[in-house]
Amino acid sequence: MLPSFKGARVLIFESRRAREMASIVTSYTGVPISAPSMREVPLESNTEAAAAARALIDGGFDFVVLLTGVGTRAWLDVADQVCGARDPFVEALRRVKVAVRGPKPLAVLRELQVPAWLTAPEPNTWRDLLTAIDAADPDAMRNARVAVQEYGMSNAELLAGLEQRGARVTRVPVYQWTLPEDLEPLRAGIRSLSEGAIDVALFTTGTQVVHLMQVAASMGMAHAARSALSRVTVASIGPTTTEELQRHGIEPQLEASHPKMGFLVREAAERVSGLDDRS
Repeated sequence: MLPSFKGARVLIFESRRAREMASIVTSYTGVPISAPSMREVPLESNTEAAAAARALIDGGFDFVVLLTGVGTRAWLDVADQVCGARDPFVEALRRVKVAVRGPKPLAVLRELQVPAWLTAPEPNTWRDLLTAIDAADPDAMRNARVAVQEYGMSNAELLAGLEQRGARVTRVPVYQWTLPEDLEPLRAGIRSLSEGAIDVALFTTGTQVVHLMQVAASMGMAHAARSALSRVTVASIGPTTTEELQRHGIEPQLEASHPKMGFLVREAAERVSGLDDRS
């Protein structure tokens, strides 16, 4: 028996890959309801990223931590367009130890022919990154000058973990997430959720949770949305997203076995069709 949503109404908050996700939901006989919740935009001023790029080129860092592929490319673009120093930036990356959180920033490094000192294992959380650093060299961070490329929201736990290990951390915010220009699809999704017209809610990043609750609050529907999410099947793509849901008092019924969209949708369909026997 193949997994099936059995015609369930599935609320998705994906923006950049909304069509792809809707198609996967449909392939498992779900009815996708798209409520894009975020828009990726460059920072209005990239002064911090530019300053960090110059510092890296000048030998100001011992380690660089790259958290996302998009953010890595954006920082490279800042070095190129703002500093006019793409090649020196890449050369500087080759001179330091580079730790990456997952496969996407690793892919960028491979394109640039920059070796990675380490890659965090799945599910590629900040905890996995710190554990990998400890396993590689427990004293690596002691008095080290570390640049951390951020990805929308600053990760206080990661920064604190590095500092507790003795690092001197410099945040490098390169891009940020903001609300969509057109909020009506998200508002409509919140209304449908609160009216009981949704059966499944799929979250692929913690920022979706933040924006959902922000917009729900602006509509005076935060309590209604939170209450509704306790009655539907809530599925999270991974631990970081799960943590954000829990911060808002929302307990997901499912966390994907691998932090990938395809796994998330399939396993949610398995849960709905009764094929998922995990607790």
